Amino acid sequence: MAADEANATDARAAPVAPLPDHRDVNMPWWQELWRRHAHITTPLRARGLPCDIEFGLSAYIVRVSLPDDSYLIISPPQEPSSDHPPGDPAGWIATREHPDDQTLFEVLYDSAPSDNPGTRRRPEARHGGSAQPLIEAFDLRLAQLGLLPHSALPHESPHVHPSQPTPPPPPRDIPGKPDRGPAYVYGDALRDLTDRLNGAESHADAAAFLHQILEPTDGLLAQLGEFFEAAGEKAKEAEEDDGFDLSYDLADAAAEIRSLGEVLHMAEDRMRALTPLAPAPRLPSTPARAPSLPPRALPSAPPRHMR
Repeated sequence: MAADEANATDARAAPVAPLPDHRDVNMPWWQELWRRHAHITTPLRARGLPCDIEFGLSAYIVRVSLPDDSYLIISPPQEPSSDHPPGDPAGWIATREHPDDQTLFEVLYDSAPSDNPGTRRRPEARHGGSAQPLIEAFDLRLAQLGLLPHSALPHESPHVHPSQPTPPPPPRDIPGKPDRGPAYVYGDALRDLTDRLNGAESHADAAAFLHQILEPTDGLLAQLGEFFEAAGEKAKEAEEDDGFDLSYDLADAAAEIRSLGEVLHMAEDRMRALTPLAPAPRLPSTPARAPSLPPRALPSAPPRHMR
C-alpha cells in the first residue's frame, strides 16, 4: 500500500508542460486549432513535453520540443493537401529532427494512407488517424532514447495521463441506506471522484481530477460519448421502428457530450493556474455592548383635586 501511495504522490507531482508562450495563444483561430489537436497535445504535455501548433507545407502540424533540443513534427499528409479538418486526418506522420544536426532524421510513426501500390505499408498504417497508437509509439521510442521526462506509471496503460489519481475503492455502504450491492458501481466510482475533488488540497490536485473527466481520448466525457454512440447502434438492431428513433436520440446525446468536452477543453489548465485565496484579515475584536435597558417609567402626575 505504501508503494501505491508513493506512486500516486509521484503521479500528482509530475509537472505538465506549460502552454506555448506567444501572442497567437490569445487568438480565437489558434485556440480553435489547439482544441482540435487536444487529443494529441494533452497526453504529450502530461508527459512533460511542450507542444505548439504551426502551419506546415499545406496543413497544420504539432511541434513537440524534446529535452535534447531535438523536436518531433506530427502532421497529417502534407502533399497532396487533404480535405480532412485539422486534427482529424486520414493518418499521422511523426518525425524526429534536430535544428543543428541535419543527419538526425527519424520517422517514428507513419499511418498515412498511400495509393501507390509500390509503397510498403508500415504496421501502424492500419490505425489511420487514431491518436492512441501514436502516443503509445512515442512512449516506447522516447523511453528508449531517454527523452521522456515522465511517462505513465507501471500499473497504467501507456496513454493514461500520469497525474491520474489512485483508482477508486470498491463501492461502499452508505450509513442509513440499504446495501445496494454492485448495481451502481459506475455511479459510485464517480461519486467517490466527486468526494475526492471536494477534499482536494490544491488546485493542481483538483485539475488532476478534472483531467479524469475532460481528457479528450480516455476521459469520462469521451468514453460517455462512446457509450451513448454504442447504445444507439444497439438500438438500431431492434425490429421496431422506434429503434431508429431511439438511435438518433442517443447519437444526439453523444454529440452534446462531446461538445461539452470541447467547450471545457481548457478547464484543466485554468484550474491548475489558479492560486488559493489569501486568508481574510482578522478584524480587531470589539468590546461587547452593554445590553440596552428598557426606558425608565416616568412617575405619574399627582391627581388633580377637583374644586
